Amino acid sequence: MAQLAAVGTGVIGAGWVARFVLYGHDVAVFEPKDETFADLTRTVERAATAYSSLNIGAPTRGTIRRATSIADAVANAEFVQESVPEVIELKARVLGEIDAHLPASSTIGSSTSGLLPTDLQMSLAHPERLVVGHPFNPVYLLPVVEVVGGATTSPETIERARTFYASVGMKPVHIKKEIDAFVADRLLEAVWREALWLVNDGVATTQEIDDIIRYGFGLRWAQMGMFETYRIAGGPAGMRHFMAQFGPALQWPWSKLTDVPEFTDELVELISGQSDEQSGMFTHDQLEATRDANLVAILNALRGQGWGAGALLDGREDR
Repeated sequence: MAQLAAVGTGVIGAGWVARFVLYGHDVAVFEPKDETFADLTRTVERAATAYSSLNIGAPTRGTIRRATSIADAVANAEFVQESVPEVIELKARVLGEIDAHLPASSTIGSSTSGLLPTDLQMSLAHPERLVVGHPFNPVYLLPVVEVVGGATTSPETIERARTFYASVGMKPVHIKKEIDAFVADRLLEAVWREALWLVNDGVATTQEIDDIIRYGFGLRWAQMGMFETYRIAGGPAGMRHFMAQFGPALQWPWSKLTDVPEFTDELVELISGQSDEQSGMFTHDQLEATRDANLVAILNALRGQGWGAGALLDGREDR
């Protein structure tokens, strides 16, 4: 198994480490905050519980070594996943230090969800070996990772990153054009903006919006996404018929699109209060445990179908 390094073990970084370790890799971890590093153990055990229900992962769990410095963590690493907070100055400093001590043939993946890889490369002596590897929480269960290169990222680095992420059960999607927020967060942002308006205008509560998603189109999206779902809606004639029938509706003022309500104290309190009423009876740990159990159930339900995330699990069993 490859020797890996992880720098930063917040929610996303800890999720990466859990996935790496449970796929049998030894990971050197640099995390300066004791309390954050302590949370890592809980994340790994939560992930191990989920993996046991999914019957995935390596027969032998990898090890975690807490490094004394970034240099110590990356000195022998073949792949480094950086997951420090989304502050460009901090990212640049940390990535520069990783680059300075990493073996020449190794690859750096950054977990950023919004910073452009070209900007991150500016502090590197070897910018060609950096990619964005943007995952989703919980990283140990949700397999998609957006792989985005910067202006000087080499094609070899893109391919190495895609191969590595696939080897730990991920679904790497190469975003070929560098764009703010990449693809997934742009889609999420559009839905989030519209949901904010619906609450702001008194049309629906946070509970009602979540129910519409989880009892409706969210179930379809979980296994077919958007375009394949709409292809079916077009009947035997497929997408062309769907576009001809529903395309004109895009001219109607149904959504606010890029507009967003002002984040006043009143709106924040309205949404926070509704959220408390919806979920405040559960602790954060209870919600995470419920989320994981639900995702495991959905993933297991897709198993054997050769479709969506279930196909990844089927492929691992075949291997």
